[in-house]
Parts: sequence; structure tokens; C-alpha cells
Amino acid sequence: MNGISTILLLFVSNVFMTFAWYGHLKLQQMNVFTDNTPLYVVILLSWMLALPEYACQVPANRIGFIGNGGVFSLMQLKIIQEVISITVFTFFALFVFRNQTLHWNHIAAFACLILAVYFVFKE
Repeated sequence: MNGISTILLLFVSNVFMTFAWYGHLKLQQMNVFTDNTPLYVVILLSWMLALPEYACQVPANRIGFIGNGGVFSLMQLKIIQEVISITVFTFFALFVFRNQTLHWNHIAAFACLILAVYFVFKE
């Protein structure tokens, strides 16, 4: 159960992280933010989104870490987080920005990440 909880929390965390890091770009495209919007306003709003991100990320790592009774090593946690992060980002780029396209090299890079997961879990 710790493994599933960890992965779900990492997924939620990465949704918040992606919106915190890249959502302001979409808001700028939608003219919610203009070129005149002070950078500190954008940063503060991103930090507000980063708080729930950390509120999920930190417990995910604590719950999932083998040293705390979880099932994942530190390296496994990081690789899982990276794969979730790139997956969430890909959907965000394709469905929120809509002008982004997925090319063969993106798919190849994703396949390499899947291989990274395989190798990090291999004894």
C-alpha cells in the first residue's frame, strides 16, 4: 500500500509542479498575465502552487522510502518521480498548450526513461 500511496502522491505533486513551473506561460498566452505583469507576482503565484506540490512530494518520499518502512530505495524514488514528471508534463504540453507536438525523438527519450525504471529496479 505504501508503494501505491507514494506513486499517487508523486503524481498529484507533479501536476501542481507542472502548473507552477509552466502554467504562467499559458496564462500569459491567454492574456491573464501581460508582459507588464511584474515578475514577482508570477513568482508568488507559482510559489502558491508549489506549496501543495511540496505537501504531496515530501510525504510521498517519506512514505515510500525503504528507510521509513516503504518499498523504494532513494534511487528508485527519484527515477519514479522523473518518469511521472515527464509523463505529466507531456500531457500538459499536448493538451494545455495544444500547439506542441510529439515527435519520434520525444518518444525515444520516453522509452529511455522506461528503461531507466527497469534498470533501477533490477537487482
